[in-house]
Amino acid sequence: MSSLTIAIIIVFVIGYLFIALESITKVNKAAVALLMFVCCWTLFMLDPSAYITGVSGQELISQVSAAIEHHLGSTSTTLFFLMGAMTIVEIVDQNGGFNWVRDVMKTKSKRSLLWRIAFLTFFLSAILDNLTTSIVMIMILRKLVHNHKDRIIYASLVIIAANSGGAFSPIGDVTTIMLWNKGVITAAGVISEILIPSIVSMVIPALVLQFMLKGELDTGEELNLKSDYEVLDFSSRQRKAIFFLGVGGLMFVPVFKSITHLPPFVGILLVLGVLWTVTEVFYRRLYRGAEREGTQRRVTNLLRRIDMATILFFLGILMAVACLEEVGVLTALGQGLNETFNGNHYAVTGIIGVLSSIVDNVPLVAGCMGMYPVAATGDMAVDGIFWQLLAYCAGVGGSILIIGSAAGVVVMGLEKITFGWYMKHISWIALVGYLAGILSYWVIRTFIFATPF
Repeated sequence: MSSLTIAIIIVFVIGYLFIALESITKVNKAAVALLMFVCCWTLFMLDPSAYITGVSGQELISQVSAAIEHHLGSTSTTLFFLMGAMTIVEIVDQNGGFNWVRDVMKTKSKRSLLWRIAFLTFFLSAILDNLTTSIVMIMILRKLVHNHKDRIIYASLVIIAANSGGAFSPIGDVTTIMLWNKGVITAAGVISEILIPSIVSMVIPALVLQFMLKGELDTGEELNLKSDYEVLDFSSRQRKAIFFLGVGGLMFVPVFKSITHLPPFVGILLVLGVLWTVTEVFYRRLYRGAEREGTQRRVTNLLRRIDMATILFFLGILMAVACLEEVGVLTALGQGLNETFNGNHYAVTGIIGVLSSIVDNVPLVAGCMGMYPVAATGDMAVDGIFWQLLAYCAGVGGSILIIGSAAGVVVMGLEKITFGWYMKHISWIALVGYLAGILSYWVIRTFIFATPF
């Protein structure tokens, strides 16, 4: 390994460390990721001939530019998908589309509420994303459960259910979106084979956590939620139309891809375009003359609320990983892991899942996609054991520690859950569910689906 390659690795590791320590350094991880991206490729350009052989001069520079543009093109498909999905969810949320969720939560039994939260969070996160779902559920919990000790138990289950629900859906988690965009998993394959392991990884922790809750919610915690439903702009019928167009459209994206064979981001932009048009028609009927511009809930205003820092973080980290792929580090690392574990993909992906509870799962999955080429047949084929397990482990493994997923970090901040409390009371429960899910997947692939669905 050359000194230049070692320098690129060192820059990546230092950047990764600062990303992991964001809560301590107070430096946004997006800024660090962008610096990683630029520094890695700048070091690469000090001697590109060491990695791209057989050419020199202007042709060498052209090939480097082509390589960067190739990786940028692959990265952009994920970024446009995320931006479209985030905008759709924001439109539905800001226009009252999720108000019905609060209605189905009404119950006096603490354990009944726990199971309703578990399954609703699980399936919502498969359609939306685990971060958005977690925020919605915590806002609802705050109105349903006043006792903070009880609420942090519910909140912990929200983290587990959101991560488990996102793992079996091609649009439920950033990592599954990346794998789906890359073409290493299909929508039918990941849903049919990862659904049961994901349910297992959620149900087992819920079974344990229910014993921490006894009795009924206090009478004072019964809520009249009607005041929260008032949305000044649209009628109930219009809000329902927005909900079904938005959420139904997200569910339609995999169908659109299977019909047209276009990349997933094209389908998400189709849904966004339709939803945007419909809301504009609604506002056109509401506002006339000087008031025609409407309110802050118009899509043109909601676009400003999209978390561009997250988008830039993905851009930086994915392009930095692409540089490691170009210099051959990821390939060597993949071969080393295979040799160490004798080709046992359950062990490799299982460890990756545990690591995803410590460090961000996006670069981990991006690295794996660069380490392992897609094979025509076997475990590394499309919908093969490795890729399916990677989708499951990277998503569900993030629940083991509260800092291991975006859902965990946001719930930690909203409910002031300490790292130590979660690790003492919840981590072992999440780990048991995680391992049980892997075991159930082994049973499925060994005795039910010997070949991909």
